[in-house]
Amino acid sequence: MYELGGQVIGFSDAGSSSASKGESVSDTVQVISCYADIIAMRHPKEGAPMVASMKASIPVINAGDGGHNHPTQTLADLCTIRREMGRLDNLTVGFCGDLKFGRMVHSLISALSRHTGIKFVLISPDELRVPSYIRDEVLAHSAAAYVETDSLEAAMPELDILYMTRVQRERFFNEADYIRLKDSYILTPDKLTAAKQNMAILHPLPRVNEITVAIDEDPRACYFKQVRNGKYMRMALILMLLGIERPAKEA
Repeated sequence: MYELGGQVIGFSDAGSSSASKGESVSDTVQVISCYADIIAMRHPKEGAPMVASMKASIPVINAGDGGHNHPTQTLADLCTIRREMGRLDNLTVGFCGDLKFGRMVHSLISALSRHTGIKFVLISPDELRVPSYIRDEVLAHSAAAYVETDSLEAAMPELDILYMTRVQRERFFNEADYIRLKDSYILTPDKLTAAKQNMAILHPLPRVNEITVAIDEDPRACYFKQVRNGKYMRMALILMLLGIERPAKEA
C-alpha cells in the first residue's frame, strides 16, 4: 500500500484492538469501514474474513484465516509458477511437509486443480496429511490426479514443482508432537540429484530448517522470487479492488 502511495492504519494483533474487550469481528470491521478504504485481514479463526466481508462496507482481503486458506499467497505462487514454467497446466506438483495446517497448500491445490493436466503428489507423515475436505471437496471434484506418499526421495524425479512447507509450531496443541514431526523433511543438495534440472522449488516462508541454506544458490530455488511476485500481485489486487485504473503509458 505504501508503494502505491496510500496510507496504512491498523493493528498487528487482537490484543491491541477492542477485540480484547470482547468486540465481535462484525463490529470491528464495521468500525474500520468508517476509517479505511480497504481491509487486509489475517485472523486465527477459520472463516473470520468471510464474516468480515459480509459486514464491511469496503473490500476485505483474506490474508490468511487460521489453517484454512491463504488466497493472496496463492496469487504469488501462481505468478511464480507461470513465470518459471511458462504455464499453469500439465504440471506435476509436489507439496511436502505440513499439508494439514498449511493454508497456502490448501489454497494452491484449489487454484491449480482448475487447470488441465495437473497431478498432485502429497508428501507428508500420516499425521500431517491434507484435510479430508480438500480430498473430498476439491480433489475428488476436479480432473486433477493425486497420490499421497511419505517419501520425498521417491517422488522427486517426476516433480515439475516442489512446494516445501515448514511444520508450524503454532498449530500444535502438543509440544511433543511438534518436536517429533518438525524435522520430517529437510531438503538438502544431495536430495536434488534425482530432480529435474528445470524443477522450481517454492516455499511460502518463513523457513526454519526444512530447506538448507545451501539450496539458496541453486537456480531452481524460487522462494525469494515468490516474495517479490507476492508484492506485485498484492499491489495489483489492491488497485483492482479499489477500482483504480492502471495509468496509461506515456508516448
